[in-house]
Order: sequence, then structure tokens, then C-alpha cells
Amino acid sequence: MEKKEDGVRFEELHLHPNLLKGIHDLGFLHPTPIQAQAIPLILAGKDLIGCAQTGTGKTAAFVLPILHKLLQGRSGKHVRSLIIAPTRELALQSMDHLKALSRYVHLKGAAIFGGVPMQPQISALAHGVDILSATPGRLLDHIYSGRIDFVDLEVLVLDEADRMLDMGFLPDVRKILHLLPPKRQNLMFSATMPPEILKLTHEILDHPVTVQIGQRSSPAVGIRHAIYPVPRHLKVELLLELLRAEEMTSVLVFARTKRSADRLANELNRRGVKVSVLHGDRSQGQRLQALEQFRRGYAQVMVATDIAARGIDIEDISHVINFEIPNSPDDYIHRIGRTARAEATGDAFTLVDKEEESMVREIEQVLHRSLPRVMLPHFNYKRPGAARPSYPSRGGQHRFQRRPSGPPHRRDRR
Repeated sequence: MEKKEDGVRFEELHLHPNLLKGIHDLGFLHPTPIQAQAIPLILAGKDLIGCAQTGTGKTAAFVLPILHKLLQGRSGKHVRSLIIAPTRELALQSMDHLKALSRYVHLKGAAIFGGVPMQPQISALAHGVDILSATPGRLLDHIYSGRIDFVDLEVLVLDEADRMLDMGFLPDVRKILHLLPPKRQNLMFSATMPPEILKLTHEILDHPVTVQIGQRSSPAVGIRHAIYPVPRHLKVELLLELLRAEEMTSVLVFARTKRSADRLANELNRRGVKVSVLHGDRSQGQRLQALEQFRRGYAQVMVATDIAARGIDIEDISHVINFEIPNSPDDYIHRIGRTARAEATGDAFTLVDKEEESMVREIEQVLHRSLPRVMLPHFNYKRPGAARPSYPSRGGQHRFQRRPSGPPHRRDRR
């Protein structure tokens, strides 16, 4: 909520006085553009599609009006608002916003996700919650066990809707939708909204209004892009060279798979770089520890996969580096959106082997611009490589494709 929508203050959005008090305690006076436009529509009871770049305040754009609406009603033991998210980090992020913004509000919330023991979640549900933030698989576990009653549900939110629907969560989402009362307010928020996803949203939402901040499928304006051509066997050496720069204080490095993330992290550690790792095979405790080490600066680099890093909210990331090029232009936009949050500036570098150039061209087509190629003047690009590449890729055979839409096997536990 750092950047303001000129001329608009939170008081003008007619939020509950107790919410305004909490907002001011956090030092915020002006809403971001997505908040300024979405909050009045949500307060008016409209179904809404909110599309804005990563880091523009989408979570608070729905948490604040939900808190306001629930304050107008009668609290009880049943869930009154449900937020469905594709990853545990996003589920926790909504709860973090709830706790920060509701300092003077007596509403209870809980995050429900897989990969952790059930008992604390069972206990929280037994004591009653107003707002539930959940991943689909674990939510269905609790529903089928009879622990959640949606009779009082007022608001449904699909957070990161594009990823929710194209990652294979659609079957679980449809199951959940069939268990909810038909009379409710529906909200969808996402950084990108491809046409096929927009078509599906109109099946779920009732005459929705759309709030579009910036161009669809476009990165934050403060990001400086650069492509670093390099033979695959020299990617680690080039990455190390880049990390030696003084401004490389907080670097998020993306790998395509959990295995390559581990191998890269181990190699960087071996070469003296302080690294944390975030991917789906890490336990919840390990993931939280990795985020905390990176957030506090104990680790200069965090190596992550796309799904694990989806929704992480860390300020002051100086650089995002794509060690391996992402699976789609949308994934590229989400990755680089981790830097330049809230309209700050940041750098996004991509290490590209010659076989990956076709993927770069597809990204450039989506961005409607050519990305600059950068060669380090003192780096030896002609040195021989190992007999066996450390980081295999599908090379020229790889093309951008949608992920399978079939049912995942506990994908929310990644």
C-alpha cells in the first residue's frame, strides 16, 4: 500500500473506523490504484475481477473490504469468507494481511494448507473462524470430514486465479464451488488474466465488473530487463560473476525444477555464497526458515521454483535472475514481479543458452519490446565445459505450453 492513487485517501473509501485506525498505525495514508478502484466496488456488493501486476497491493484490496463487510454483520462459529489460493505461501499471506490490518477488529481467521499436521487446523476450526484462507486439497479434506460449514458464507475469493485454474486445480475448485451457498459475493484477483481464464471466470462470477491496472500480462514498469547469452555449461560461472557485484544484496534465483534448484543451491553454497532454498519438497518449517533467512539478509540468494515462490511477499529484492528460462511468458512476468514491488525499481536478468533464444523471442512478443543482450567484458565465454552438463534442459525441443489441466496429486502441498 506504499504508493498512492493521487487525490485519494483511505478515509474516502468509507471503511470502518477501526480498520482506518489500524491502517494509519501501519503508516499508510493512500491506497494503491488497485485498492482505490476495487474496494468501493466490493463494498457495493459487486462480483469483481481484479487484474494488476504483482506487488501492487491486490491482497489488501480484497482483505480490507471483506473485514469491513464482516464487521457489519454478526460473528459466529461458521466461516463467513473463504479465500482459495494455489500455494501455502499465498494462503499465509492473506492471513498476515488480516492480522496486520485488523489490530482493532475482533474477527478470527485461519490458514488451511497441506504439508503440516492437521490437529492445529482442526482446533482452529472447532473454535470458529470468520475468514478462512486455504489451498484446495487440504480444504476438501476438512470439508469431507465435516469440520467446515459454509451456511453463513458471504464472500468467496479466488487468489491468483490464473494459476489456480491452469495449474490443474480446476477440478478441486469446481468441487468446492458446488459445496458453497449459491448466494454469495465472488472475487477473483490475479496478476495476469489470459482470455481462456476470463471465459471461465464468467461461469463462476455473476455479472462481474473488471478492474484492470496496467496492461494485461505486463510486468511492473520499474523493472530493468537484461538477457545474458551464455553456454549452458558456464551458467553457474556467469551467475557467480554477477553475484559478486556490490548491488547484488538480495537476489532471487529461479530454477525450473526442484532437482535443479537443489543442485544449484548446493553448488553456490560450495562456492561460498549464502543461499536459502524454496521448493515443493521442502517442509513447511524449512520453507518458512528459508524465507526468514532471505528476508533478514542472512542469505544473499534464495533459489526457488515457480510454484514455491508464487505469492512470496519480500520487500527490497534487488534482483531476480532466471537461471533457467521459465515455462511461459506469464511465468516470466510473475518471476520478475518479485522485484520492483509497489512501483519501485529492480533488475531482472535471464541467463540464456543459444537453444533457449526462441523462448526469449516469445517473451519479447508478449512484452512488445526487445530485451537488451548483455555480455560481461572480462568473462571468458569460450572456456571448455564439463563432459556432462550439470543442468540438463529440454533445449530446442522445449516450447511454451499450458500445464496439464487434469487433477493434481495434492498440488497444494508443494
